[in-house]
This record gives sequence, structure tokens and C-alpha cells, in this order.
Amino acid sequence: MIKVLIVEDDPMVAQFNKQYLGQIDGFEFIAIASCFKSAIDILKNNNVNLILLDIFMPNINGLKLLEHLRKINKEVDVIIVSAASDMHTIKKAFQYGVADYLIKPFEFDRFNESLCSYREKQNFMKNNNAVSQKQLDQHILNKQQPIVNLLPKGIDKNTLKKTWTSIQNMNSQSFSTEEVAKIIGISRVSMRKYLVFLLEKEILSINIEYGTVGRPIYHYRCVNSDSSFLDYM
Repeated sequence: MIKVLIVEDDPMVAQFNKQYLGQIDGFEFIAIASCFKSAIDILKNNNVNLILLDIFMPNINGLKLLEHLRKINKEVDVIIVSAASDMHTIKKAFQYGVADYLIKPFEFDRFNESLCSYREKQNFMKNNNAVSQKQLDQHILNKQQPIVNLLPKGIDKNTLKKTWTSIQNMNSQSFSTEEVAKIIGISRVSMRKYLVFLLEKEILSINIEYGTVGRPIYHYRCVNSDSSFLDYM
């Protein structure tokens, strides 16, 4: 069981946190501390694994308690549960190594997600002496696998980005294969591959004009300005 200390000066909020905690398996409530001194006393006399820590407290705030715990190398994890939403406080909290940061008011679902994620990480670390990078990313760092979107043969990422930029500069006006090929500096045949690719991505629309003689003329137009598809190329 993960033993939990709640550090919160508002009695009603502290009881809410205690009730929330009681709904999640794997955690054991130890005590409620309403100030810095009370928290230190409880930590001296109890084995605590996790602190649910408020920032705004009388006299000495939660960040000072967190700083003190790190200075004395107290092996206890901390999840911030506070109304403090300024970036300075949030940054400081993460610099001191908090496991998560919950901004009041929050729903039980967010509290449950935080505690369950913490519990799963602890169980994983307890049962593994060493891990691979993939396991570390998945079970501890919560990194998701990147979306792999391989480009078709003959499509170069940098040329595709140049093509996209040139098309954007045309301000939704129609253009031919020859026109954009000249801007990029590649052949019409090569340019055609990039335009077909953008057609398949529904970035471009096409209009074909047939003359009396010669090959048809393809006119393209940008119909979707969302460039997010380039992020995974």
C-alpha cells in the first residue's frame, strides 16, 4: 500500500481529498497536516510514500516544505493539489521533482488519473531492476509512440516543404504544374509527384482543361491550409 499524507490547511478541502483517496485502490491514508510544522512532525513519526501538498498555507507555504524535504533528502514523492496556477510556482514545483500538479478546483477523474498513474509507476519500478528505453518511455515518462507517416518513393521531405510554402504564397489562386516546378527548380515530371501526393492528402483540388490539341492542362488550387501533416514527415 502507498501511504499518503495530506497537507492542506482548509479542513473541508482536506476531507474531500481524503474521501477521493479512499475511492482509489492501493493507497492508505495516514494523516492530515494543516501546516509546515505539523507535516514535519508526522513525517518524522510515520512512513509516508506520497504527500498531497497544498501551496497556500499559513506562515510557511507548501513550496518551502517541498524545498525542505529535498534539502534533507527525504525520500517521499509529492503531488501538488493547489489553487496556485501561476507559472513561477508551477515551474518551481517541477524543479523540486513533483510527480504531478493538480490545480483546484478539479474533478475526481483528474485526481483519479493522477493517483492511478503514480501507483502504476511505483508498481513498475518495484518489479523491475533495470529497463529498456522503450519501457522507460512507456511506463515512467508516459511518452507516446510517434506517428510514423513514411513518404512515398520519390518524395523528399525538404522539397515537399518548399512546395507547400510556394503554394501558400499563391494565396489560394490556381496554378499549373509548370508554374510551381519553376519556382522550386525541379522538372515538371518530378513536381507532378508532389502535387499528386498533396491531392491524396486533400490539400489541393484539381481542374483539368482540355484544349483542341496537345496534352490537357492541370490547374491546382489549395483547399486546405492545415500544414499539420508535415509534422510527421
